[in-house]
Amino acid sequence: MTFRLTRRHLLASAAAGGAALSVDPSSIASAQGAQRIEQFAPELDGIISIEESINRLADGVGGDGGPAEGPVWWKEGGYLLFSDINGNRRMKYTPGQGTVEFKKPTNGANGLTRDLQGRLVACEGAGRRVIREEPDGTTTVIASSFQGRRLNRPNDVVVKSDGAIYFTDPRGNVVPDQTDLSYQGVYRVSADLGTLTLLVDDFIVPNGLAFSPDESVLYINDTRRGHIRAFDLAPNGTLARQTDRVFADLSGTEAGVPDGMKVDSAGNVYCGGSGGIWILDAKGKKLGRIVHGQPQTTNLAFGGPDWKTLYFTNWNYLGAVKVKIAGIPVPVAKKT
Repeated sequence: MTFRLTRRHLLASAAAGGAALSVDPSSIASAQGAQRIEQFAPELDGIISIEESINRLADGVGGDGGPAEGPVWWKEGGYLLFSDINGNRRMKYTPGQGTVEFKKPTNGANGLTRDLQGRLVACEGAGRRVIREEPDGTTTVIASSFQGRRLNRPNDVVVKSDGAIYFTDPRGNVVPDQTDLSYQGVYRVSADLGTLTLLVDDFIVPNGLAFSPDESVLYINDTRRGHIRAFDLAPNGTLARQTDRVFADLSGTEAGVPDGMKVDSAGNVYCGGSGGIWILDAKGKKLGRIVHGQPQTTNLAFGGPDWKTLYFTNWNYLGAVKVKIAGIPVPVAKKT
């Protein structure tokens, strides 16, 4: 293991954060000592430099209640959207301009992504449903119940290249009643929204999820157990349950648990965990860690014009770091 904190970290991070919303320069200085890129294997050199700066873009989002969540890059607009769950609003960060409120209310939206037509897909925690938003604001409910029982608190969502939608449904702070599910599941919604399938129900807290670049594998976090599980996909888009395996254990003594997760175009997996953001290869080997100095990484997104900026959210914080391999892009709006 090797890691190093450089003067460039301090200067670049302060410069990037100082012009953003709610950033206190004194808080930047006090937090910088914890920031570094740790290298566990030589392969990290091709993914990120240990000299790379970790930039604070916005702070105070969500206040004491937190958390910031669900970042998604809007390529055609050149901006990032992310959730302020406690504030019941959606935020917009534009490089060089800072952060502003984009939409309120959002029904407690958490994880965000885009479907094949570039429409926003959101997990509405307070609404206990997954929805799709048209450009004019019209909302379509993708899922709100399963076999007559209400969903728990949908958390994170991804869209496969065939249009199917996959989401996790942990319980959160929902108080169960007779109309609620007795388990915390992971689901698939067919592209036509006609079929909702329960894929797996033995997670304690299913959370972030992501596909491998060829979509042959679905990674799913179990936050309570502190690990990532991996499943091969069957031809019909369900999980080949016999392939269920623990891909990586990211638990530890430092603050942070597996939460949001993303995969780059080379198949490397980025996931929050103990002490920061872990970078693993496609076999689960731990290559390095981005130590950002915050107690919890809530979610991640690749963005920027070349998809080589890794954005990340924490309890009430938005940050970013440059990487060398592009992330898997999310779709953009279809031109008419």
